[in-house]
This record gives sequence, structure tokens and C-alpha cells, in this order.
Amino acid sequence: MTSEPGWQTLSELPIRRNTAVLAVVQAVYSAVLQLSAAVLSLTFVLVTGFRSLLGAGPAIFLTAAALSAFPAGRMMDRFGRVPVIAGGFVLGSVGCILAAAGAHWRSGVAVIAGFMLAGVSGAVTLLIRTAAGDMYPPERRARGISLVLFGSVFGAVLGPAVFGPLFAGKDVAADTLTVPWLAAAGMSLVACALVLTVRPDTKVIAERLSADSPNPAPSGAAPLSEILRRPGVIPAMLAAIASFAVMVSVMNLTGFVVVEHHHHSQQAVFPIIGAHVLGMYALVLVIGSLIDRIGRAPALGGGLFVMAVSCAGLMWVSSVPMTAVLLFGLGVGWNLSFVSATAQLVDATRPAERGKVLGLNDLLAGLTGAGLALAGGVALDVLGVAALALGATVLAVAPAIFLSRLKPAAQTAA
Repeated sequence: MTSEPGWQTLSELPIRRNTAVLAVVQAVYSAVLQLSAAVLSLTFVLVTGFRSLLGAGPAIFLTAAALSAFPAGRMMDRFGRVPVIAGGFVLGSVGCILAAAGAHWRSGVAVIAGFMLAGVSGAVTLLIRTAAGDMYPPERRARGISLVLFGSVFGAVLGPAVFGPLFAGKDVAADTLTVPWLAAAGMSLVACALVLTVRPDTKVIAERLSADSPNPAPSGAAPLSEILRRPGVIPAMLAAIASFAVMVSVMNLTGFVVVEHHHHSQQAVFPIIGAHVLGMYALVLVIGSLIDRIGRAPALGGGLFVMAVSCAGLMWVSSVPMTAVLLFGLGVGWNLSFVSATAQLVDATRPAERGKVLGLNDLLAGLTGAGLALAGGVALDVLGVAALALGATVLAVAPAIFLSRLKPAAQTAA
């Protein structure tokens, strides 16, 4: 077992401090992700001029995130969580600088490279939930994950506060995007500095918890094929993939819908994205405790049903306030299904397996989300908002119906 001097007992481990630090990291970087969600499509279209490929910006970001998630997870299992997360933030900062340069000089190559590095950073950031799950026993794990994710509630306020004024009173043009992308680069470095203060690495805490449990798990890692056969793993991955893919594709295309289809200002996008982030995280403490109390299974399908209802509503609303309400609901549904799925996957894995399993989950979710963003962009340009809304609704409700018909025993983690 990995050891680190200075903490002799579990009670001496600085779990609360680490949780608070990771929550602050979530707050800072969720503001950066809001900028990405708001302007990925616009940046790509304004720089390249390919309007029919408006979904390509999010697709590049999500594909890069997906392809890097599994390697990043394996690196976390080998080297620890903190160095991998910190390295991801550095890459994200470089990516934002490249996106700023591409917007300023109208360079499609720089923009694409920037989106790819930002995607890598996004994948690593999403794996912060691995670190959160490391520090808590199964009976309090969903709440522990929720405590870290709750930091994004403050990010929902920070994002519009930082980026909204940078767009105020300005026409939508590529040059307008340069300074916001540079600001995001600086915020990524702040997040990197914060995560380096987490001590000890949360993988050490997970190993200590496992060793001190009444039935300690073996220290080695089982093959993926064996892990995937454990009870509850496949249903949890199905819910996580569906909820993440629908959420990111709709979120990343909403900015284009609001500006180009409903003819609102670019500044109006940030309150909508802020409402979405609030929905994703504002109720996370309540939802985390609820999942620990009632079990993982009911939340998996229930969250997807909430997402489906929210997506369907996009067919009939065009105002900024109502769009914000629907995006809030989309975030709540994602929170319910995704936190439950994450807790179930962490329950079913050992510390040495956790990163690669969540990384595999994120690989599949990211590739699905990238495909949906690209297809959704084409559907949005050719058929309109209704096609995007209807497609997202079907993709959310179909797995929810399937999950609701599974026997409860099949959804219980080992």
C-alpha cells in the first residue's frame, strides 16, 4: 500500500481541507467551461466561415476530451490524481491561448489546436470526481462527490461575472473573443496552483480507506473485462454516457441557438449557461445525500427523464428567461443521473482500478457527445431548433425506459 508520512490515522487525514480545495478548483474551472460552452461554436464559425459545421467546435473539444480520458485515468491510477489534474490545467491554459490567437489572427489551425488542448483539460477536470470519491466510504460517497461538485455553484456566478462584461456592448466578431479566451487561460493556471495544494494525494486516502475496511479489497487491478461484468457497472455506464452526451451537446449548441436563431445578444448567452451550471450543481448536496439514502438505481433513469422533458421544451420557447429555465432543468437531470452513476462506478472498483474505469466511461461518453454535437449542429442548420430538441429528447428518454425495466439487483453495485 502506498504510504505517506505525517498522517498516522484516518482521522488525521485532511479530508475536509482537500474537499474544500477541490471544490474551489471546481468553481474556478467551471467558469472556464462556461466560456467554452458559450463560444466554441461561434469561435469556429466566425474564424473558419463554415456555418454548416457549427457543431464542429464542440465536436473537436469533446473528441479530444474523450480520447484523452482513458489514458488520463490510467495515469491517475499509476502516478496519483494530483499531478495528472494539474498537468491537465496547464494544457488547458495553453489551449485557451491558442484559441485567443486563432480568433485574433483568424487562424483556423490555431483555433482547432486550442480546442483540442482545452478538450484534454476538460477530460482531466471531469476526472476530479475520481479524487472526490477516493476520500469517502461507500455509505457517504455520493455526498462526498457532491461536496466537491458543489464548488461549481460558485462557478455559475463567477463565469457571467468575469466573461459577461467582456462582451457587453460589443458586436459578435472573432476579435471580440480574444480577451475572454486569454482570461480563461489565466484562470486555468489559478486552478492548477490550487490543486497542487491537495495533500496527500487522494489515491493514498483511498488505499488507506480500503485497507482499514472490515473486508479490504485486493490491492491489484482486475482486467476491464472482469470489472465490466460486476453488478451495476453496465447500467451505471449507460446512464452516465447518455446523460453526459445529451447534456454537453445541447449545452454547447445553445449559444448558437440563442444568438443566431432567436436573435439575442451574445451577452445573453452567459446567464443561460450560468443557469444551466446552477442546475448541474446547486442541488448537488441534496441529491448526493438522497442517492446515498435511497440507492443508486432510481436516480439513473429518473435523471434522464428530467433531461428529456427539458430538451423537449426547447421546441416551444425562445425567450432568454425560459431558455434558462429549461437549461436549468437539463442540469438538474444530469446531476441526478451522473452523480448516481459515478458513485456506483466508484463503489464497484478498487483504488487501483478507479481511474481507468471512469476514464473508459468518459471516453465513451465524450465520443458520443462529440457525435451528437456534430450531428446536432447539422440538424440545427438544416432543419432548425425543433430537430435538435426532438433528437436530444429521444436520446435521453430511450435509455431511461431501458433502465427502468431492469431488475433492481442488476443495478446494485458490488
